[in-house]
Amino acid sequence: MAESSEPRAAEPGIAAANAAVRERFPFDDRQDFEDAERGFVGTAEEAEVRDDDGAGVWSLGAYDFLDRECPDTANPSLWRQSRLVARHGLYEVTEGIYQVRGFDLSNMTLVEGDRGVLVIDPLISAETAAAALALYRRHRGERPVTGLLYTHSHIDHFGGARGVLGQADVDGGVPVIAPEGFLEHAVSENVYAGTAMGRRAAYMYGSALPTGERGQIGAGLGQTTSTGAAGLIPPTLDVTRTGQSETVDGIRMVFHLTPGTEAPAELNLHFPDRAALCMAENATHNQHNLLTLRGAQVRNPRVWAHYLTEAVALFADSVDVAFASHHWPVWGRERVLTYLTEQRDMYAFLHDQTLRLLNQGLTPLEIAETIELPPTLERAWHTHGYYGSVSHNVKAVYQHYLGWFDGNPAHLWAHPPVAAAERYVDFMGGPEQVLRRARESFAEGDFRWVAQVVDHVVFADPGNAEARALQADALEQLGYGSENGTWRNFYLTGALELRKGSVGTPTVTNSPDMMAVLTLDQLLDSLAIRVDGPRSWHADLTVRFSVRGAEPVTLRLRNGVLVHTTGTTPGAAEPDTDITLSESDLRDVLLGTADLTDLAAKGRAEIRGDAAKFTELLGHLGDTDPDFAVVTP
Repeated sequence: MAESSEPRAAEPGIAAANAAVRERFPFDDRQDFEDAERGFVGTAEEAEVRDDDGAGVWSLGAYDFLDRECPDTANPSLWRQSRLVARHGLYEVTEGIYQVRGFDLSNMTLVEGDRGVLVIDPLISAETAAAALALYRRHRGERPVTGLLYTHSHIDHFGGARGVLGQADVDGGVPVIAPEGFLEHAVSENVYAGTAMGRRAAYMYGSALPTGERGQIGAGLGQTTSTGAAGLIPPTLDVTRTGQSETVDGIRMVFHLTPGTEAPAELNLHFPDRAALCMAENATHNQHNLLTLRGAQVRNPRVWAHYLTEAVALFADSVDVAFASHHWPVWGRERVLTYLTEQRDMYAFLHDQTLRLLNQGLTPLEIAETIELPPTLERAWHTHGYYGSVSHNVKAVYQHYLGWFDGNPAHLWAHPPVAAAERYVDFMGGPEQVLRRARESFAEGDFRWVAQVVDHVVFADPGNAEARALQADALEQLGYGSENGTWRNFYLTGALELRKGSVGTPTVTNSPDMMAVLTLDQLLDSLAIRVDGPRSWHADLTVRFSVRGAEPVTLRLRNGVLVHTTGTTPGAAEPDTDITLSESDLRDVLLGTADLTDLAAKGRAEIRGDAAKFTELLGHLGDTDPDFAVVTP
């Protein structure tokens, strides 16, 4: 098998498996294509969306190749889904409700009011959001944005806010609506674990992969993520209960809170005057993630199914169209009911059957190999695992209830990857023997085993070029056969990095807007996460910030832990240094955008005690690494 740094063709076994998919499912069913095309108004004349420096952040033409017949290097079911999702333009959902689709990972919905338009979920980037709004206005007139609504706390539903609304508009009274808890979850997810999530998102969405039949063809939920400026305008109106009704610019909305479903803070909303229901991301045309591959809090499918049941009870009798913040709408009351109940049954089935099997003693890997969806759900295209999957979702259910440990004591204290890999390879007769046997497995089409076993050689000796090449080839074939878009992207990005090196983290989520809306507690918590514990074991430092017009904040570093307290603690020891300044200056100092010495020289900060102690404290903070290794040690 010749080594190559370029993508290879599909092996015969993968080509045959992909061909079999065409026979297994009803590809002659055109309902989704009719729905995805319904209401098309027009699309942008310029295919490239660029930032102020002229760099491309989104390309409308990147997926034109999907109009061709599906090649051997792609699962036909995923190819079909990507053809549907790649459609772009302005679409009429029902009278007065429009969507811009295909301008980012998510959809932007626009609801026309008496004077202007309510924008729902303004995409990821300001640039793509502005382009979507411009397309709407080109066809519907220069209507002002009279309201902004975030359905939930993921960045593809709020990051482009500054592309549709300015701060002056908000200050002038334009409401920004979100579910209760939105701000806390939006910033904590993107800051506390943001570096690791961002790096893994590069794999999940295949941002560094070339688009094409041997590369990135979509992520199932949407094609990929835009790479422009992500920001955040804080909400001015919270939705705190189901049944809450608000009217914005003559648009009457009834809200359905669904916390703990697809996001920790999420809502559905009903437009009673238009018989339309927005399902946010709680019902989309795929099986969603219970634990996204980039990492997040585990989602509870029991709760998810409960809220879908509740949505049916609340709204199904008064809905003629259901739409979401991804994919295309479903029209007709009976079709909407079927769609929502099948989505509900899918999540309930995954939850209940995982619990049934774990209570019989099966482990996560065993459950993932056992569970299949019922035939009715299997035949429904919208339950397919293009984004989530049965395999990784049932493992998430197991994790939710029982955690990482499968109960086998042999797995309780296993060696970490490199140490285990060195021992495995030695036991198996050395790298040459492992690679010889692995090449035989590759020739037999057992790519899953090749990836599992050659991973040990790569981790035992990351400089082994033969091992890296064989591992890349195996991951690539697994990607070609994946129905799940994010699995394909993970496999193909792993192959790319093994061949050509790290692609890093293309999208930055901890933007200045995100950092600016952190509470002071959250900001200090984010500093505590960065403390280099072992290097700080013997440090004992106390710094107090006497904040003008507020209670003092004290930071103490001891035993490798940075603890902050607010207010005065009776009997507490005097701090090593006491710094008086405003809260805004304190935030700038903690974020590294202002220098304490400069502030003192300008008379904006007063320092008492040993000023060097604060500098010493900062010296115990480490930096995150957005380029950490994934497929190598």
